[in-house]
Amino acid sequence: MARRSTVQHGPRIAGDPELSAYPEFDQAPPGDRRTAKRGGWTGGGGRWLVWTGRAILWALIVVIVVNGVRAPFERFTQSGTPTANVPSPTSQAFPAERASAFATQFASIYLNMKSEELDQRSRQLAPYLPSTEDPQWGWDGYGRMFAANLQPFGVETVDASNAIVTLAFQSGARRFLLSVPVFYSGGRFVVSGHPALLPAPGAAELPQVAQPEGDEAAEAELRPQLQGFFKAYADGSSDLSRYLVAGKSLPSFGGAFTFIELKSVVVPVGGATREIQAVVVWGVPTGATPSATPGATEPGAVGGRLEQAYRLTVEKQGDKWYVEDIRGAGRAVG
Repeated sequence: MARRSTVQHGPRIAGDPELSAYPEFDQAPPGDRRTAKRGGWTGGGGRWLVWTGRAILWALIVVIVVNGVRAPFERFTQSGTPTANVPSPTSQAFPAERASAFATQFASIYLNMKSEELDQRSRQLAPYLPSTEDPQWGWDGYGRMFAANLQPFGVETVDASNAIVTLAFQSGARRFLLSVPVFYSGGRFVVSGHPALLPAPGAAELPQVAQPEGDEAAEAELRPQLQGFFKAYADGSSDLSRYLVAGKSLPSFGGAFTFIELKSVVVPVGGATREIQAVVVWGVPTGATPSATPGATEPGAVGGRLEQAYRLTVEKQGDKWYVEDIRGAGRAVG
């Protein structure tokens, strides 16, 4: 009886009918890719989960390292760089504006000295001074002094509680400064030491401004128009509108002053619209009540003369000039 050879010739596939008689050949070795997946997933795809987990772990490590390095660096740079537009604690703490008001009130009493008013002066100074045996605060009671036009000049802040307030004032024909040391605590002020009188700076040297090239023809045309304008501007008559650019309106003095003279006119070379300067002489009233009728003045109402300088914007329409605007002239020319 002939036996069938058990030697396998060539590859076999699981489930081959020829192998049905031999169950041991119906199972391939583990990991053999030729094996049909009968029992489900064999675990070969687990490598993707491993690599994904590693990527997430490395990302977390990078984030932790970056934040750990950046935080101290930012603290170092912020501590070394001053914050812009933030005032110092001293300037925030000391109320300079209120200290100026306190020192101004004190100086208005301190700088006015009359020997016949010693008691009154000492009572008025008391709310500004500490407890002291010197009610006149350094003055021996002799002589006389008057101060006017007191104005804050500056505040030198020493610390959160101390400052030196400087005031400007006028006595007679001269200007002076007064430095007042001030102490602040709990919302209250007190003069903390004797003030100091100082001379005020003199007037600045004003350089002369060259006069622009003048237009004599335009000046000759403008003079009669400006004289009529300033007369109506002073008395408030209805004629004012005839000297103005169409659609413009200007308030007037309404008789408070009287037009006396157009002293000078400076007309620079230019086009149809120009900015000119004019010096006007007004009549200053004596103090009598102005007449209720616009344009009318009482006899003898003008008591003096006052020169004023103006800057006007004028526009030429046809053969006449009209005023568009009027304001202060600013610096003198010439």
